[in-house]
Amino acid sequence: MHRILYALFIVLPLLGVSEIQAQTQWAHSPGVEDTASVDGVVRDALTGETLIGAHIKINRGYRGTATDPSGSFSISQLEPGTYTFICSYVGYKEEQLEVTLYPDQTQRIYIELQPSSSMMEEVVIRSQAQKTIADIGMARMDAEMINRLPSAFEADLFRSLQHLPGVKAASDFSSGLHIRGGSPDQTLILLDETPVYSPSHFFGFYSTFNPDVVGGVQLYKGNYPTKYGGRLGSVLAVENKRGARDEFGGKLSIGMLATRLSVSSPYSKGSWMLAIRRSTLEPMLAAMRENVEQIPDAFYFYDVNGKLTHDISPEDKLTFSIYSGKDQVRFPLATEASLELDYGNQTASGKWTHLFNNKTFSELHMSFSRYYNRPVNSVAGTNQGLQNYIRDYSVSQKVYYISGTHQLETGIKGGVLEVGFGNKLNDEILFERNTNRLYGAWYLQHKWEATEHWTFTSGVRLNGFSHANYLKLNPRIKVNYHVNTKLQFELAYGKYDQFLSQTSNQISGFNIWLSSGESVQPASGTQYLFGVKTNPFTSIGFNVEAYYRTMENLFELDPFIPDMAGLEYHELFKVGDGRAYGIEVMLEKQAGRLNGYIGYNWSKSNRRYPDINGGRFYPTSYNRDHEINIVLNYKLSDSWTVTSTFNYATGQPYTEPAGHRRRSGSIPAYGNTVVLIVNEINGARLPDYHRMDVGITKYGSFMGADSKLSFQVVNAYSRRNVWHQQYGTERGGRIVTSQTKMLPVLPAISYTISF
Repeated sequence: MHRILYALFIVLPLLGVSEIQAQTQWAHSPGVEDTASVDGVVRDALTGETLIGAHIKINRGYRGTATDPSGSFSISQLEPGTYTFICSYVGYKEEQLEVTLYPDQTQRIYIELQPSSSMMEEVVIRSQAQKTIADIGMARMDAEMINRLPSAFEADLFRSLQHLPGVKAASDFSSGLHIRGGSPDQTLILLDETPVYSPSHFFGFYSTFNPDVVGGVQLYKGNYPTKYGGRLGSVLAVENKRGARDEFGGKLSIGMLATRLSVSSPYSKGSWMLAIRRSTLEPMLAAMRENVEQIPDAFYFYDVNGKLTHDISPEDKLTFSIYSGKDQVRFPLATEASLELDYGNQTASGKWTHLFNNKTFSELHMSFSRYYNRPVNSVAGTNQGLQNYIRDYSVSQKVYYISGTHQLETGIKGGVLEVGFGNKLNDEILFERNTNRLYGAWYLQHKWEATEHWTFTSGVRLNGFSHANYLKLNPRIKVNYHVNTKLQFELAYGKYDQFLSQTSNQISGFNIWLSSGESVQPASGTQYLFGVKTNPFTSIGFNVEAYYRTMENLFELDPFIPDMAGLEYHELFKVGDGRAYGIEVMLEKQAGRLNGYIGYNWSKSNRRYPDINGGRFYPTSYNRDHEINIVLNYKLSDSWTVTSTFNYATGQPYTEPAGHRRRSGSIPAYGNTVVLIVNEINGARLPDYHRMDVGITKYGSFMGADSKLSFQVVNAYSRRNVWHQQYGTERGGRIVTSQTKMLPVLPAISYTISF
C-alpha cells in the first residue's frame, strides 16, 4: 500500500508538469474545441482588501472554487459563452457578475462584495446562507458564528469548534481541542500564521482569541496541506480582522466575565485595528470572598490584538500583527499558604506580499511567539515554583503560481526554538533543563484539475530539527472525484511529524511543553481519509468521513520520576504509540429562517506504553465512543434570533480500583499508607454526558449605533454531568468513592454596540 501511494506521489506531479508544458498545444489539437479561462480577484467593496476563501460558482453547474491567500482565483477549460459568476463570503452580500468568454482567451475579472451594513442585516444575510462546511476534512467559521453560539459567560472560538463532529472537549471546564483522537498539543494553532502555544485564559476555560476581531477560521481536522507541519493531527488557522478602509469604527461589548473594545480606522496608505479585552470578575469575587472559602485574592486576565496593513504599491503590501495575553491568579489555600498562577502568550509578525503578475505572487513572513507558565506554591514563607517557557523565532518564504488547471505552491522556513523547564525552592534551582533547537522545512504542493471530474493534490514536506540532526520526509496526496456538481468523493494519505510534546504533570497539575532531542525521537504519524460530500438540494449539505491514524514515538514527561536532578534528557520521558479511527457524519441546512447542522461521531482513541497496563493498548481519558451534536439557529424576525445547541456523548473512560493493599510509608510521618490496585487502565466508563444550551439575541440601535443584546443559558435543564470519579479508603480499609460534577445551570448576558 505504501509503495503504491509513494508511486502516485511521484508520478502525478510529473504528469501535471508535462500537462502544463503541453497545455497550449493541447488546446489547439485537431478535434478539440477551443476553451476559455478566467482569472479573478475578490475584494471588499469598502476597504479594497482582498478576501481569502471567498466561494465562486458558475450558473452552468461548474463545481466551484475558492480564492487563495492573495484573494485570487482561476477557472479554466470553460466553453465559450456567457456565464454568471456567483460569489459569496460569510458576512457579505452575495454578488453576481455576468461575463462573456471567447475562445482561446483568458478574461480578467474583479468582484467586489458589499459587507452587511448593520447587525440586523447580518442576521438576514446569514439566515440566507449559513455555511460552515467548506471541504471534506475542513470547516470554516467567523466572528458572527462564534458570538451567536451559547457559551458560559463569554463567546469563545474553541467552544464553538467543539460542536463539530470529530472535535471533543475533555470537560465543561476545558477549551482544549481533542481532534480525531489527538491530544491538544497535536493541533497546530496559528494566529495570523504565527504559532500560539497553550492559548487559554481562566485555567483553560476559554481560548485567547477575542471573538470580536476574529476575521476567519480554517480548521483542518486531518490530512492538512504541505504548507503546514510540526503536528501529528490537525491545523487551526485563525486570521484577525484587518482595519476598516472607509471610516473610523469600533465595537464595545460588556459581559459578565469580560469587557471587550475594538477600534479600526483607515489612513492614507492602509488601515489599522486595535482590540483590548479584560476580565471584569474582580467586584463579584470581592463580594463573595467573605462567605466563600478559597476565593482568589487576585484574579485578572487580559489580551491585546493589533493589526496594521500598509500598501507600498499596487503590487506590494505589508501586514503587521501583534498579540499579548496574560493571566494572574492568587489562591489562598490555608493560613500562610497560597498558590499563585502566572502565564501568558505574546506573538508578533510581519508579512510582505508581492504580486509578480496575475498568476504568481509571494509571501515573506517573519514571526516571534512566546509562551510562559510560572506557578508558585507558598507555605509559611517557603516558595516552590515551576517554570516552563517557549520562544519561537522564524522566517519563511512562499511562492504561489496559478495557471489554468494547475496551482503550484512552494516554500521554505527556518527558525530557532527555545524550550525551558525547571523548578526551584525559594532562590535555589532544584532542576533546570533548557534546550535551543534550530529547525527548518521545505515544501512543494501541486494541485491539478486533470479533468472535469478528477482533481489531484500531491506534495512533499521535508522537516529538519537540529541537535540530533533529525530529517523527516512527509509525502501527502489527495484525490478528489466529482461525480457531478452535487456529489464528490475524496481519498487522502499523509505522513506527519512532531518535535514538541505537551504533558500534564500529575504531581503539579500544570501542562509542560518539552521538545525532542538526543535519544528522544520526534513523534511521527500516518493519516488515511475517505470522505463523501453531497448537496442533494440547494441548501442541504451532507458529509460522511472515515479516518484512520497511527502514531509512533509519542514522548511524554514521565510523571512518576521522583527526582529529575542528575538524569539524562531521554530519561525524563516515557515513549509509546497510539492509534485512532472513526466515522463522522454531518447534515447541514445552510439557508432559510431555520438553519444549522446535526453531527454524529463514532471514534476510538488508544495509547500504549511499555510499563503501563501491561504494555497493552488502553483508551485515552478523553475518548468517547459516540457523540451527537445539534446546532440550530432560528430567525424569529428581523431583530430577534434564537440559537440552541445540544450535545450527547457516551461516558469518558476512567480507572476503577479492583482492591487495595497496605504498605509501609517511606516517610515516617505518614505511617502506613493504602495503595489502590487496578486491573485495567481506563477500563470503566463515567455516566453518559448530555447538555443543552439556549441563547436569544435582540438586534437594535442605541444612540444611532447598532446594538445587540444577548441572553444565554448554559446547561438549560441542569444536567450535573460527572467530571471525575475519585477513590479513597476509610478506617478499616473500605474503598469509598466521590464524584466531581461539571457546570450547573449558568445564565449569562452581554450587550454589544457597534459604532
